Amino acid sequence: MTRLLLFTGKGGVGKTTLAAATAAALAARGYKTLVVSTDPAHSLGDAFGVPLGAEPSEVDSRLHGAQVDSRGLADDIWQDLRARLKGALAGAGVDALDAEELSVLPGVDELLALTEVQRLAEAGRWDVVVVDCGPTAETLRLLALPEAVSGYLDKVFGWQLTVTGSRGLARSIRDLAAHVGALRDLLTDPAVTTVRLVLTPERVVVAEARRTLSSLALRGIRVDGLIVNRLVPAPGVWGGPAASWMRTRRRQQEQVLAELSGEPACVEHRAAEPVGLPALREIAAELYGERDPLAGRGGDPTPLLQVTEVDGGYRLRLALPLNRDARLDLARVDDDLAVTVDGFRRLVALPEALRPCRITGAESGADGLVVWLAAPGEDA
Repeated sequence: MTRLLLFTGKGGVGKTTLAAATAAALAARGYKTLVVSTDPAHSLGDAFGVPLGAEPSEVDSRLHGAQVDSRGLADDIWQDLRARLKGALAGAGVDALDAEELSVLPGVDELLALTEVQRLAEAGRWDVVVVDCGPTAETLRLLALPEAVSGYLDKVFGWQLTVTGSRGLARSIRDLAAHVGALRDLLTDPAVTTVRLVLTPERVVVAEARRTLSSLALRGIRVDGLIVNRLVPAPGVWGGPAASWMRTRRRQQEQVLAELSGEPACVEHRAAEPVGLPALREIAAELYGERDPLAGRGGDPTPLLQVTEVDGGYRLRLALPLNRDARLDLARVDDDLAVTVDGFRRLVALPEALRPCRITGAESGADGLVVWLAAPGEDA
């Protein structure tokens, strides 16, 4: 089965360079590797120093690259599908204006970019597909789309199908929903898809990285490693103003890194811009050493939801890497637990045994969120 390795991070941290370096290292180890960019501001070809298009082209032995043109995919694929969907709705008696609005699918460009990555991964030509994603905010929207679109299809078209009873339309929507569901399954399978989060040793960037870790955990997507890029080289015994500046900067960066949990991999800042395969392989050697670049540092994935039976009810733990300053909100929505962390919301389906229970308390800490629920009939 083809492995998917997604690189993301705040804009400007060097994720494209590290994705390209990782892909080059994987190919050098014998993996048939494809590296593909879904970032609208494509710079993957610039990192290799070769032109790349929408279809995979050879960069080196066992290494190919491509840049997904999601806007072009929308023009070529979605417009025709949307026209047919709009026609089916109108034919089922839906008002023309309503049909126009209902056939607008939110985030279709990003959805098609994911679809293209899935198509390339399932083509069977590659051992690994390395994805250079957009900046963090765009990536989170991209990774949230399968779940969001699935809900959109269910709420909007599910109601509409009940009203119209159109078999042809029902079949089209079911096919689209099944496709979106397959995307969601692909992204949340830790044996297939993992994320590497790239950051620089700066407080603002680290704070965003923490929020990203929580958001990805909420969506059931595994992060298998943090990579700290552009660490100022230690000046050693050098003297002079430049060496003093480097020592001060390095000290500040190390203070920021000390606040990170785990053992992130580090890459030092280079004087020359790393462009081309020799420079990328040099970075990969520093980043991975003798380790297989496919092996992350995240260990075995922890299940998002862990339930323990306690006296009078249950203890439910959500394994979320929460920041000390995280804004957390918890609510019960029917049979789901609505968890919102720093503005990112996820409905977590409660196990059947917990659905009749009521929440009696909750607390958050470094190891996640713990919720206590009382069994039916227990006193408050």
